[in-house]
Amino acid sequence: MINRRQFMQRAGGAAAVATAAGSTLLAATIPPKATYTGDGLPPGQPETDYRPVIVPDGVKLPWKIVDGAKVFHLVAEEVQHEIAPGLKITGWGYNGHIHGPLIEAVEGDRIRIYVTNRLPEPTTVHWHGLLVPNGMDGVGGLTQHIIPTGETFRYEFVLRQHGTYMYHPHHDEMLQMALGMMGMFIIHPRTPANPPDRDFAILLSEWRIEPGASRPDPNAMTDFNILTMNAKVYPATSPLVIKTGERVRIRLGNLGAMDHHPLHLHGFQFRVTERDGGVVPEGAQTEEITVLVPVGTTRAIDFVADVPGDWAFHCHMTHHVMNQMGHGSLNLIGVKTQGIDTQVRASLIPGFMSMGQDGEGDMGDMGMPMPKNSIPMLGGQGQYDPITMGGMFTILKVRDNLTSYADPGWYQPPPGTLAVAATESELRRDGIDVTPKTPAQAT
Repeated sequence: MINRRQFMQRAGGAAAVATAAGSTLLAATIPPKATYTGDGLPPGQPETDYRPVIVPDGVKLPWKIVDGAKVFHLVAEEVQHEIAPGLKITGWGYNGHIHGPLIEAVEGDRIRIYVTNRLPEPTTVHWHGLLVPNGMDGVGGLTQHIIPTGETFRYEFVLRQHGTYMYHPHHDEMLQMALGMMGMFIIHPRTPANPPDRDFAILLSEWRIEPGASRPDPNAMTDFNILTMNAKVYPATSPLVIKTGERVRIRLGNLGAMDHHPLHLHGFQFRVTERDGGVVPEGAQTEEITVLVPVGTTRAIDFVADVPGDWAFHCHMTHHVMNQMGHGSLNLIGVKTQGIDTQVRASLIPGFMSMGQDGEGDMGDMGMPMPKNSIPMLGGQGQYDPITMGGMFTILKVRDNLTSYADPGWYQPPPGTLAVAATESELRRDGIDVTPKTPAQAT
């Protein structure tokens, strides 16, 4: 028999051993981050040390080498930006762009980034996910002085990791990010293993832009009516053009204010190979068709584009694939509006026609008048009919025998591979009866 004190002493010893063992196990299962110092490592060069990332509808931040460091210049300023034809905004961004230019470098590079503030208020830059010295982390008031209007600050650090990251202000960020201040930061491994043939980067965001307004509303907390990929909505999103058989990586970042985005890819299964810049071990990867990108996170997906076609890639939140004018509209499903339309035409708006009583799929081609600086809720004209999706939607165009990565136009399916109207003989052959039935017959 042991007394209570002896029991507690032995239990404490066992707990200490278990804790030490657990710490050892944890250290063994979490791969250590690189500890490059930059000493003796030349700056990584595109096409030699890495295959550059593609930024659909975006740009990259240029750099030069000074005394062995890659030098960048980031300018925070007011920017005019077109989200889609018919919708232009006055926002805040970097170097004349919304979103800001993608920053691309290599593990082990010494980075020197000058940030000039041309905004009417102070700002900072936080390097989201990067392992940097505390004084370079960019949280205004906590880790640095804020950058006053007209001033230029210098950030400098060695890249000790690789993966998909982001940058954004950490001063008045609700307003500054709502107006467009954000960008992606891609760090390639020093010795890449089996890089993809096509490597895309897409930054997701959301906005509240009232019809007719040119400035986004930074106070919005719900009901965002513009959901963007690289600050564009469909039909303005550029397609991702891929040659059949190429290995593809799509890097996704989400710096929206409130909403997570389940990104769904048609036609392929992929593997999530990276989460917040961390490589997912091959044994932990699974075949998926949808990847959830929560607010403030990044994901990378990899797959082989082995089937040609025009394949949709979009957020599966159904309200996130429509545009501005679809939000706040009335539910008129099943409502008989003929009498209302007649009265409105006679007394208020000539040519008025209620929309949505028979569903909203016909709104993409109705050509109804729009408020100034506004876009309709649905997308653009497809090869066969209007594509009734907008917002966070784009198209992977996979083709055989490409000679360039320009938009190849619409895919032409081989004979027998296009869904078409069934013929009467086909229905008879397969015993399909499409005759409407009365309620009594149905039971």
